[in-house]
Amino acid sequence: MQYQTFQPSARFRGIVRSYWILESDEPYTHHSMADMCPELLFHYNGRFDELLSGGAREASFTAGIHGQCCTTRKFNINQGFGMFGVYLYPQAIPLLFNIPASELTNQMPDLTTILAGIGQQLEEKIALAGNHPHRIRILEDFFAQRLSGQDNIQPPVFEAIRTIIQRQGAISVKQLAQDHYLSTRQFERQFMQYAGLSPKMFSRIARFHAAIKQYGPDAPSLTQIALECGYYDQSHFIHDFRAFSGEHPKAYFSGRSGATAWMD
Repeated sequence: MQYQTFQPSARFRGIVRSYWILESDEPYTHHSMADMCPELLFHYNGRFDELLSGGAREASFTAGIHGQCCTTRKFNINQGFGMFGVYLYPQAIPLLFNIPASELTNQMPDLTTILAGIGQQLEEKIALAGNHPHRIRILEDFFAQRLSGQDNIQPPVFEAIRTIIQRQGAISVKQLAQDHYLSTRQFERQFMQYAGLSPKMFSRIARFHAAIKQYGPDAPSLTQIALECGYYDQSHFIHDFRAFSGEHPKAYFSGRSGATAWMD
């Protein structure tokens, strides 16, 4: 399995965290975990099924948006595949698609539902592109068109979103509101509009992501991870980890979890 990331052009670093590709010649089951940021996804080779409760399967989209989420899902494909993803900041949703980020929380709409014919054209261009740099150029041309005519004034909450990600959730809502000269109520309302999650939930998931990034052959003990990531105690760490990953952290960090297959 091949996983690779690419950085966006400087112009788009305020909305795009990274581009990534995941390719394999083998069948694969993907464990989708809670994430404070949405992704724009294109399946240019193969199509995944979502694994539902009771053993049912449902065909997923070939291109669409996986909104910011606090839930887990599983997807399976019984052949080789190729995926191209755009890992977005949540404020990209209202800026690019002119809808509140909250409308996509825990949702996975296909691109045609969001963009009609424009979405279908974009999907076809990505599928036919000869290589990944070409895909990035196509998407950045699309972003430039969607952002044209907009002013460059950004609400203070954009910086707050980046701060929570950079601080890995280790900052209080009250402090963020004060830092951006907003009342707590104003801040929480704006944050929900542009991030699609409450500041508290967003921070919890950011802290969870700080924990899962510790995965690897040199990962510290679970106790040390819990302390470094700001959990009150190990039981608090286990509770959040299970809620956002569907697994006990011991299973995840064992190196035998299907959830880490794409990193191994």
